[in-house]
Amino acid sequence: MNKKITYLIKAVQWALLAVLVLPLMSYVQKKESTIFLVGDSTVADKPYAKGNPEKGWGQVFPLYLQEGVRVENHAVNGRSTKSFRDEGRWDKVLQKLRKGDYVIIEFGHNDQKSEDPKRYAAPETDYRQNLERYIAETRAKGAIPVLATPIVRRKFENDQLVDTHGKYPEVVRAVAAAQQVPLLDLEKRTRELVSRYGAEKSKALYLHLEPNEYESLPQGRTDDTHLSAYGAFRVSDLVAEELQQNLPEVAKYLKK
Repeated sequence: MNKKITYLIKAVQWALLAVLVLPLMSYVQKKESTIFLVGDSTVADKPYAKGNPEKGWGQVFPLYLQEGVRVENHAVNGRSTKSFRDEGRWDKVLQKLRKGDYVIIEFGHNDQKSEDPKRYAAPETDYRQNLERYIAETRAKGAIPVLATPIVRRKFENDQLVDTHGKYPEVVRAVAAAQQVPLLDLEKRTRELVSRYGAEKSKALYLHLEPNEYESLPQGRTDDTHLSAYGAFRVSDLVAEELQQNLPEVAKYLKK
């Protein structure tokens, strides 16, 4: 009889432990923050089919992180601050956002395409307002917005890197300052990187490929906007450095 009572007491103890511990474990799991990436082709995940050499920096950046934070990459080729929202892609991110999450927002390459009304956003008006709206809606969900200036295109004239983004990076910097939002100045950092590499060596950062070098590109490719795998890793290096300087609460999750 005493043994039955002992077993019963232990069973009750285990049941109580499960009632107390399992919800706590679930709470701890929910506390894991997510970094949402919102942007264009320079950030986006690219298919691996036929050894596709193109990579977005957001595709490799999760490799830099320890447990405790995860990455959801919602960036898509060809999108601007306008088209990303108009296509309902931002709504999908908003539905997932939880308090304590982060949203890194990097647009600009396609916003400046004035010939395309579906994507164009004038820098001082629509582009600025779009960024401000992304910030406000992120904060309304209890999440933390982070702005990133667009990475540079590789364009050299007389061995000097030429700017192709005009006012867009400055608008990002101004909005970040005015709204007190963390800034990852990837335009500045990639401008320094590409300039340091020079006209010839910097080709390795982008897609400069010989014919038949890849099955998916039998004609080869010369592309000074989109990143090679090497370029994606080098930009991710810069993202990590910018996080260390401007977002230490996320930088603590970086691998040593």
